[in-house]
Amino acid sequence: MKIHWLLILPVLVSVALAGEDPRTLEAWRGTTPRIDAILSPGEWDDATSFRGVADWIPTFTPTTDPRDLSLCGWVKHDDRRLYLAFDVTDDVLYGIDTPRWLPEENPKAHELTREGYPWFGDEMELLINASNRWRGSEGAAGNGASWQMVCNLTKSRLGGIGIGGLLEGEPRNSEKAWRTYQQWIRSGAQVAAARPKSGGKGYIIEWSVAFDPCLEVEPGRFYSIRMGDRPMGLNIALGDLDEKEKGRGNFANFHHEDWFTGTKDVRTQLRHWGTLWIRTGRRGR
Repeated sequence: MKIHWLLILPVLVSVALAGEDPRTLEAWRGTTPRIDAILSPGEWDDATSFRGVADWIPTFTPTTDPRDLSLCGWVKHDDRRLYLAFDVTDDVLYGIDTPRWLPEENPKAHELTREGYPWFGDEMELLINASNRWRGSEGAAGNGASWQMVCNLTKSRLGGIGIGGLLEGEPRNSEKAWRTYQQWIRSGAQVAAARPKSGGKGYIIEWSVAFDPCLEVEPGRFYSIRMGDRPMGLNIALGDLDEKEKGRGNFANFHHEDWFTGTKDVRTQLRHWGTLWIRTGRRGR
């Protein structure tokens, strides 16, 4: 029987990588951190570390000075949850060092509704395609198979305006996705803490994601370490608001928004993400 390799190749590629971008992170098995936005000594020593955002993809004004915006991140897991932490350097904190100014594009940006902008502020976005599948140019579905969530420094679903933490992300035009995200936050399926650094410019975020119900690798089947090493689609965004005039000419006067993978117009499409390998072993020394 003649095999048409050109027809098979795209399927093989989508299985080997969880997105078309070659950038990869590995999450090894480690100890369980406390999600309190405090990087306790030794807490992340068994995690994979990574840095940004000098070589990330800018949506708005490119970041050129690490004192303006940069980060050190960590990722690992235990037998139930995925964990990430971010030590963000940011010279101006929106709503703390500046007034809580609003964008002309949306005077309701701070409403904790589907009309608001959850990502408006200094914020981190985590995007995962646990199913490792895509058809074309679609973005996150807003369920356990693929999702996009937000951790904002100065507002959250549980704490309200002024308290950092998780907010429902995209697609906000889907009421089903909105309700799913809100249920994850209220139930603790996802937990995040964010707070300004006490001894320097910037802030800390720690984030926890339950395998069940947030990493649905197949319909009704959630990741378990019994499945072995597994690739999932991954993207991360770091958003930075400063004084309004610094973002002049950018959408909503954002100063910076830098992405782990993708380009300006396709950064939220599943196919343009990188890969998060969940490894069942422990990180080698």
